[in-house]
Amino acid sequence: MKRMMATLAGAVALAAATFMTPAFAQDKGTIYYLVPTLLDEFQTGSVSAIEKFMGDVGYKTVTLNADNKTDVQQGQMNDVIALKPSAIVLAAVDFNALKPQIEAARAAGIPVMQFDRQITSTVSDFTSVAGTVEIGEVAAGEIERLLKEKNGAVKGKVLQVLGDPGDPYTLDIQKGFEAKMKAFPDVTIITHPAMQWEASNAGSIVADQLLANPDIDLVFVHAAHLAVAAVASLEAAGKKPGDVLLVSSNGAPVGLDLIRKGWEQVEVEQPLFAQAAALAMFADKVVGKQELKPGSYDVLGLQGTLTIESWGPNIKLPGAAITKDNVDDPKFWGNMKTPETPVAPVP
Repeated sequence: MKRMMATLAGAVALAAATFMTPAFAQDKGTIYYLVPTLLDEFQTGSVSAIEKFMGDVGYKTVTLNADNKTDVQQGQMNDVIALKPSAIVLAAVDFNALKPQIEAARAAGIPVMQFDRQITSTVSDFTSVAGTVEIGEVAAGEIERLLKEKNGAVKGKVLQVLGDPGDPYTLDIQKGFEAKMKAFPDVTIITHPAMQWEASNAGSIVADQLLANPDIDLVFVHAAHLAVAAVASLEAAGKKPGDVLLVSSNGAPVGLDLIRKGWEQVEVEQPLFAQAAALAMFADKVVGKQELKPGSYDVLGLQGTLTIESWGPNIKLPGAAITKDNVDDPKFWGNMKTPETPVAPVP
């Protein structure tokens, strides 16, 4: 019964995508995008961006949502393999659990491209990710600046709220952040994970730590939706905008709104648009099983670095700091304006 429902859902998604995707008139084939969840704006934004950019280079896109369930995504992968699409774009719910399906797809001659969530336990045909360690480093630089402005020196107490510790995205941000902050021994960092990336978990962490450590200077959360919960806890504790500094990463619309309202000082963007555009730029070569050359590539004005890793070709794209001075710039995905300029395949 579950299998029949999954197949039916796939058929409905296929019909919807066929109707909506601009690339329908072109005949390069169909690419399936397996999105882990649609519970946050990054994921919903990724659907629009991937469909748009893949349409630019001539592919029809069908999106299947796993509702953050590993077994559902495994079943979707198995079903899609049987359909023999031109390629699969995967943003994995679980990084290790999808390894057998990735290997089965490639064994069937179907290229697999990883989006946003890097899988290193097996070989894929292309991976497009944000420079997550670099996001942590950028956040550290901004936090260094904010603490110095507030306390006259780089000192104070920082509460760091991770996402789920099973997600390399948050672990890499933590790695980059903490490595750079080691230069400042007068900064105390308290770290707690928000399991499953649940905003309510982040809110509880902030509320509890405000009681245990009332002298917290700054809260650093690893996603903007966690920042919303952090602000709710700050308000409940009687804090006003700016009393406790707030820094977040990923650049979601809610984070940009918090900057405009004064609650948040910095949002370090995850370059969603460029990550999606890179998939499309290299799609022809990936589908055609052509060699990808390492080097620097301009992706929507960002300099991406393509390297050949043990898990396959990997492009890493940089993020940027968003503050009150540049928060309205349409180049940031949080302003929800997918670039109209079409991308072109890499020659």
